[in-house]
Amino acid sequence: MTTVTKNSDQSRYEAHIDGELAGFTEFRREDSVIVMPHTEVFDAFAGKGVGSALTRFALDDIASQDLAVHPECSFVKGWLDKHPDHPVKVV
Repeated sequence: MTTVTKNSDQSRYEAHIDGELAGFTEFRREDSVIVMPHTEVFDAFAGKGVGSALTRFALDDIASQDLAVHPECSFVKGWLDKHPDHPVKVV
């Protein structure tokens, strides 16, 4: 099972599988916009939906704070293209 949490100290969302760090997506806040520059899933966890779990969790968190997202990361951009109904505001 994939567990995703927000690690504000390191400015990233982290995914863990069975207690092991499986990947992360970085963020930084610029006023009312969250910039997402990079997502990384470790090779041992590739193909297990880690990137999607990270992205959905992060975007849900951003939307719940009524913030907008600027997706610099190509994975996040691609995820948003596949999920145009997600409520997060994209800038």
